[in-house]
Amino acid sequence: MKMKSHLNNRKLWAIIPAAGSGSRFSKTELKQYQLIQNKTVLEHTVNRLMQLPLAGCVLAIGEQDDVAQTLAFEQKDKIHFCLGGAERVDSVLNALLYLTEIAEPEDVVLVHDAARPCVTLDCLNQLLNVVKQTESSAILAVPVRDTLKRVAKNHEIDKTVSREQLWQAQTPQMSTIAQLKQAIEHALKNQCVITDEASALEFIGQTVQVVQGRSDNIKITYPDDLELARLILMAQQ
Repeated sequence: MKMKSHLNNRKLWAIIPAAGSGSRFSKTELKQYQLIQNKTVLEHTVNRLMQLPLAGCVLAIGEQDDVAQTLAFEQKDKIHFCLGGAERVDSVLNALLYLTEIAEPEDVVLVHDAARPCVTLDCLNQLLNVVKQTESSAILAVPVRDTLKRVAKNHEIDKTVSREQLWQAQTPQMSTIAQLKQAIEHALKNQCVITDEASALEFIGQTVQVVQGRSDNIKITYPDDLELARLILMAQQ
């Protein structure tokens, strides 16, 4: 089911932090600009989000990035650019500050990884529906399925960790512009380690709903993930 073009009369925006170095992928090549089916990973990612009724999408890019603004995104008139930061959380905050100039504080914003090109429209719509129905923040996540081991030094198993109640966070992660901005600023002020948007919202005591996503919503982190993403995108077609 396609969502209406508003969430209770609030606009919907997207943020994609794309200023990271991606050093685990390559010391010299940025993973978001690798090609799959003649399009960059970033183009695939943005075009997926553009299937939603977005008012706009803000890409937070590096100062030396001379690629992003040349790409052939769908609905290019809705694409905005801002300067990214040293860490992911800094890029997201910069994009939120950019949005405060053109959007309303209670508008809804989703933050999505630049290197997650395989998220499905069905998952995106489920996430939007939960945010609309519960009026709370929400993220996509999947239950942990494998046995987890805590490993000590020398690669020796310390103990088995129960996976009951454990979920693996994905993106998008959704909140309002004002709430997410407040959460990130407060967490940074208190030197809290922010690994994703939900962790900032948790830090200020906000409720965050979990919406079950899909295991094929992979994040390209290592070189062999690129081939897996290529296969997933072909299968999804």
